[in-house]
Amino acid sequence: MISYIPGTTKLPEVDQLLRTREVILRDLKRNLIVAQGRMKARADLHRREVTFQVGDYVFLKLHPYRQKSVAFRSSLKLSPRFFGPFKVLARIGPVAYKLDLPTGSRIHDVFHVSLLKKHWGDIAKDTVVTLPPITTDAVVLPEPDAVLDRRVIQKGKYRPRTEILVQWKGALPEDSSWENLWRFAKTYPQFSLADKENSRARE
Repeated sequence: MISYIPGTTKLPEVDQLLRTREVILRDLKRNLIVAQGRMKARADLHRREVTFQVGDYVFLKLHPYRQKSVAFRSSLKLSPRFFGPFKVLARIGPVAYKLDLPTGSRIHDVFHVSLLKKHWGDIAKDTVVTLPPITTDAVVLPEPDAVLDRRVIQKGKYRPRTEILVQWKGALPEDSSWENLWRFAKTYPQFSLADKENSRARE
């Protein structure tokens, strides 16, 4: 915005109005700068300078998926969890690192330093590190524990579809939810539906 130059208008009322506006804008800018400085100083109190070296092992913090189709009770832990450790392959810029994730991981392998925590101690050579089912935006999906039931539903003129009643790890039995069989199998390809249903039937 171009500042007003006093005396460039012949109307005294307009000149006074523009002078007042300039004073107000100057005060606002000064107050904004002071407020930004206070916010930065307060935020810096909680920040820590963390750096990792290539070859270090770190834990990766991921956030759990909050199920929308069912209201999980407090028994399901929804706080962020650390997984790993994973090896640091490269530093990308000042605050990001590339990790050596397991083969087949569906998430990008570069993470902000705030999601990483250094691993202390030795790593056994035969250690196999895996990740739970994760969405493309690095959100941990709930882990299925058992298939309790199966049903076929028909809605309108659409083809019948099969749903399974899934009990989730860390959740109460009443938090079990009906899931589309095709979508469930695609999301959890390592989960053996036949084994889980057979073991449930034997109980």
